[in-house]
Amino acid sequence: MNQHRLINEGVTPLASLNLGSLKKPYVALMMEVIGRALEASSQVDERIQKEVARLPVGFVFDMRALPSGPCFVMQKVGESNLKYLGSESELPSDTSLKFKHLTHAFLVLSFQEGTAQAFANDRLLVDGEIAHAMKLVRCLNRMESLILPKLIAQRALKRYPDITLGQKLSAGGRIYKQLVKNLVKGKNNV
Repeated sequence: MNQHRLINEGVTPLASLNLGSLKKPYVALMMEVIGRALEASSQVDERIQKEVARLPVGFVFDMRALPSGPCFVMQKVGESNLKYLGSESELPSDTSLKFKHLTHAFLVLSFQEGTAQAFANDRLLVDGEIAHAMKLVRCLNRMESLILPKLIAQRALKRYPDITLGQKLSAGGRIYKQLVKNLVKGKNNV
């Protein structure tokens, strides 16, 4: 397949490479990074806290690649925070965002395709309430807009928010600082 045809079909050359054995560990790493960053974001960003506050008490959700690919699980704790539970949990998920295939997860998590585009291309399923899933997607989009470089975030998001560099650096810095605190705290609790 030539590269121009792939690009015209919405598939970037990276997606066409045979990365076989590297996709699963990459997706697993990105699932953990996203889960931990979302936890930290919910602890410091007011807009994410407002979205999380609208979820039911004890709400559990996961994001996974089917059929048995990498996954992360999170739970709402307190009024407006999310807690990263890891790659598996005994708790049943209220809502699950499921990539139909590992390759679909790789496209989104390597920022070749945004979440909205993945839904539009029928690569992502929602098991649970759509309203809850949309709140989660808004949280993910907000987090990505704050912690990713603008060039990458623009690829990942349907619409990049109107945010100044100063706001982005300040908010992103708070999120990364909280993420490190959570990692250090987690190691001390082991």
